[in-house]
Amino acid sequence: MRDHLLDLVQHTFELGCIEVVKIVGTDKETLITGVADDRTVVIEGKFNAPVAEFIGTFGMPALGKLRTILNLQEYKENSKLSVYNRSDNGEPEGILFENSAGDFRNTYRFMSSILITEKLKAHKFKEPNWNVEFEPTMSGIQRLKMQAQANAEESLFQAKTENGDLKFYFGDHSTHAGNFVFQPGVSGQLKRSWSWPVKQVISILDLPGDKKMKFSDDGAGIVYVDSGIASYRYILLAQTK
Repeated sequence: MRDHLLDLVQHTFELGCIEVVKIVGTDKETLITGVADDRTVVIEGKFNAPVAEFIGTFGMPALGKLRTILNLQEYKENSKLSVYNRSDNGEPEGILFENSAGDFRNTYRFMSSILITEKLKAHKFKEPNWNVEFEPTMSGIQRLKMQAQANAEESLFQAKTENGDLKFYFGDHSTHAGNFVFQPGVSGQLKRSWSWPVKQVISILDLPGDKKMKFSDDGAGIVYVDSGIASYRYILLAQTK
């Protein structure tokens, strides 16, 4: 379970905009949902195999605290992690951390199903027609970081296709600006110029795992990340500049 928790924290909290996630688990699958505080990113994830300890619906708040506990030296080797349940309704209540000697313990508490369902209200994402699909390259990601550094005053970038290449644009003709080819030789076209959050996109592309990206002229983007432990999809809603 420790590896599952580390993977979850890394692929949610490390984005810098996710503080709480919702878990819905059965003996068939374990699903993860998170929404950025500013609503720029929605995360939908699924562990590649169901996590036996995560049966039920509950929230995982204070993900930064969970990360800290997971990385304490006392829990690095031969630690014991166990989910304990509420006495009144049997819902998962939290995780007990215990070192190998049994003399160093922490508890991390979940949010109830009622509270997390209220906090992360169900969202309906209508799958659009995807105009451009590709697997981003390390070179493209590095070039994005360089342009973000050169245009640090810009919080958004625009994505356009030009002569078969996917290009990202920073700024405009009225100020400092920059652009570059992010992905050469894509199939499909983007005819509308939507804006996307720089920081969030870079944070997602920095995550470990195999990646795939899609953009739609309908104002939606998506990044798929397969960590080997779980599959995540990061839904990006276009911004207005």
